[in-house]
Amino acid sequence: MVAVCACAVINWLRFSMAAENSALLGLVEEFVSGQVDSKATETAEGLKNGHFTVLQLVEALGFSLISSQPQTRGRGVQLLSLVLQECYSSLSEKEVEVLLAFYENRLKDHYVITPHVLKGLQALAKCSVLPPGSAVSILKSIFQDVHVQSLMLAERSSVYSILISLMDSREEELKSLGADFIFGFVQSVDGERDPRNLLLAFQVARNIIYRGYDLGKFVEELFEVTSCYFPIDFSPPPNDPHGITQEELVLSLRAVLTGTLQFAEFLLPLLVEKLDSDVQSAKIDSLQTLAACGQIYSHRELGAFLPGLWSSIRREVFQTASERVESAGLSALSSLVSCLSRSVLDSNSEDSLEVFLNLVLKDCRHHLCEPDLKLVWPSARLLQAAAGASYRSSLIMAQLVLPLLLEQYSSSTQVPLFTPPSAYLDPHGTGSPPSSAVLRKESLCSSVFSALSESSAGLQLTASRADVEKAVDHLTRLVLDEEDAQLSSVRRAPAVCGSFGMGLVSPQCGAGELSGSSAGNGGFSVEDVCTVCVGLQRIAQQARDDEEIGRFFHENIIPRLLGLALQAALGSKDSGSCISPLADEAVLFALVPVASTACAALQTQAASSMAAQTVALFLDGDVSFLPENAFPSQVQLLQADSRGPSQLVCLLMACVCSLPRSVEIPELERLLLRLEDLSCSSPHLFSYTHASKCFAALLFSLLSDAELGSEVAEGFRVLMSDSPDVLNRECHADVRIMYRQRFFHENSSKLVQGFNSAEQEKKSHYLKALSHIVNNLPRQVQLTELPALLPLLLEALCCPDQGVQLSTLCCLQPVLLESPAALGSQLEALVSRLLALSSSPAMKVRITSLSCVHALARLPEALVLPFRARVLKALSAPLDDKKRLVRKEAVAARGEWFLLGSPGGR
Repeated sequence: MVAVCACAVINWLRFSMAAENSALLGLVEEFVSGQVDSKATETAEGLKNGHFTVLQLVEALGFSLISSQPQTRGRGVQLLSLVLQECYSSLSEKEVEVLLAFYENRLKDHYVITPHVLKGLQALAKCSVLPPGSAVSILKSIFQDVHVQSLMLAERSSVYSILISLMDSREEELKSLGADFIFGFVQSVDGERDPRNLLLAFQVARNIIYRGYDLGKFVEELFEVTSCYFPIDFSPPPNDPHGITQEELVLSLRAVLTGTLQFAEFLLPLLVEKLDSDVQSAKIDSLQTLAACGQIYSHRELGAFLPGLWSSIRREVFQTASERVESAGLSALSSLVSCLSRSVLDSNSEDSLEVFLNLVLKDCRHHLCEPDLKLVWPSARLLQAAAGASYRSSLIMAQLVLPLLLEQYSSSTQVPLFTPPSAYLDPHGTGSPPSSAVLRKESLCSSVFSALSESSAGLQLTASRADVEKAVDHLTRLVLDEEDAQLSSVRRAPAVCGSFGMGLVSPQCGAGELSGSSAGNGGFSVEDVCTVCVGLQRIAQQARDDEEIGRFFHENIIPRLLGLALQAALGSKDSGSCISPLADEAVLFALVPVASTACAALQTQAASSMAAQTVALFLDGDVSFLPENAFPSQVQLLQADSRGPSQLVCLLMACVCSLPRSVEIPELERLLLRLEDLSCSSPHLFSYTHASKCFAALLFSLLSDAELGSEVAEGFRVLMSDSPDVLNRECHADVRIMYRQRFFHENSSKLVQGFNSAEQEKKSHYLKALSHIVNNLPRQVQLTELPALLPLLLEALCCPDQGVQLSTLCCLQPVLLESPAALGSQLEALVSRLLALSSSPAMKVRITSLSCVHALARLPEALVLPFRARVLKALSAPLDDKKRLVRKEAVAARGEWFLLGSPGGR
């Protein structure tokens, strides 16, 4: 039967093929008879290069495929399968149909051929041109003709891979099999033990559950065939090349077991059973799985099992010596309570949440009333976990627990009894306590203040943690965030803002984060200190409305900030490394808006004093106005070769450049000379960038500098846009009407002349500067100047700097539709450059260039129609771009160009 079917296939192929290919026959003969495995690779290469087709290959294999020797037939099928694994994507639907019929038939052949057949089917299952119904046909053949668990590991892996591929590409076909598909999978996976294959099997099971396959009457069978591995007990061998971990297996199986409500009646008893295990990992896995169940189950699935589940959780928390087990138990309890909190009540049913919480309190109440017992802490943590699960649970628990605890506290002053109430003030982080706590606020406050006045350090510490931190949080929110007009006087009170600000920078204060950071022993990260700076800036913003707050910043905060930053900079200079977060560039960058915001709000007298003190500090090293003065008498802050101190030039910029224009800057000429020297000779990017921001007169002369030119060109963007550092109205910059247009008309010719005379490697600096200027001009000015600027903008598109490319494209995109006359003579060059940029390494450049190509299609048809074929060909590559946004823009552009000139087009 097998030989007859194979002959029929071969005869059909022979009628469809041309003459025999001798080179192909040689490769086949050497692989099949000569056992030369490398010939498979050569055969695949020949097929890829078009020397022959897959049907010619099958024809060449004809005699080996109908051989009476199973080994010979196996070698023939093996060669075909190896080639298909490399070339399956190039097959046509007809070729796939013929090959599938051949392979399905070969599954009935000798068992030594089966592994090679499965490899071939694995390759064909990935084809995008699978004929309709072929997915069902493949699976029926496998389920009927192959006993999967009798195969070797690699062959079983092939079966699971076939299932995954078909589920991804032919989901509706497989769903049409109904429960037969589930039964076939259960039979295939039953008994699997290899962890690599188990991951694949669990993936198939997850797809079945999450994609809505009909489990039919095989719900329990599917659960049994997967739950038999729970809990996972796997220790990877040393130097495992596959890298499979126990955690990976655990999470994969957990996703299967908790994926459907239909497993609940089987899974929950299993979890209770496994919690009795003596193996700690099994307990943790069971509790974590129970917590995952709480996220998808409802009270209907949990109801009958709640007493048993609570008993197991309580036992583990009470008896365990492992923090991991206790934590998992508390998480499981919280998940169960959260699940019950979502239940919808009706008039005929009891509140399952309240019933369960009463059960929890009943078992914990005794231990809370006997504080000498060792179970008081586990009981408190269980109650806190239940209360923190939801707002509903916090209401119920507060109502049940607070009276008990307040009564106990009134008759005892031990720390354990006082600690639990703090968990019910706001256990769920809602920002407001439960109503039960509000009703008892007098008793609660009395307890807190009583504890603070006790001689017991433990009680004082507990009360502080419970309530003082909340008070500080509310005060912080009041100072920084509150917008209520009735609180404006409190928010702007110098005593409040001053105390809060000094608390952030005072070394005597426990929250003195900046001081601790400067000393290098506070344990604060860069992120912590940057957060403090944000808080200081928000306080400084209040100085605009209150002269007293501004004076406080001038006399206290700014000098202390300068002193701390100087201390950190000198420390990093001496050690050769950044030992303090305050010497980090990110922190210095965060200090700039603090100083500039505070200095911008100073009155004239205070501003003049600040200017004199800051200039004296940076020019002469005068540190006399800094608090706790322990610095060298002559500090050199503007030396180009000193990285740490020279970085502080950013604070000079913040303190001086933000002052009102009426304030006279002392020794201005000398200061500018020093800044010029630092800008031109400092090797440190942060230092010379901020030095350059202090003045703009030398920008044009610095464009030709090989090292500074690119950064100077970037400075034109700062000049033409609203810079957050200095060049804005809030820092008293003189922003006049139409200044961008005037700057362009006065300086564009200088840039063009500089570009024409510059060396080739420096031309990009001028193009970058011009691009930033033009990109910030109003649209109408861009349209007016486009004819003269277009050649230079086209040059900018060829610049290797991706920032220049993007800025130029953003400039061109909006004007392409409005100035077609200017584009006429340059359209050829523009199209070429835009198509070249559509394959740029930068995603934003690719997207913007495609947007420009899209815009070109809307120009007059006579102008752009000659480019249609060229553009359509070039746009085929972006259609396969790995980024979705690029593909989206390419589709829109290609659609517009495709309709160009067609009868149905515009």
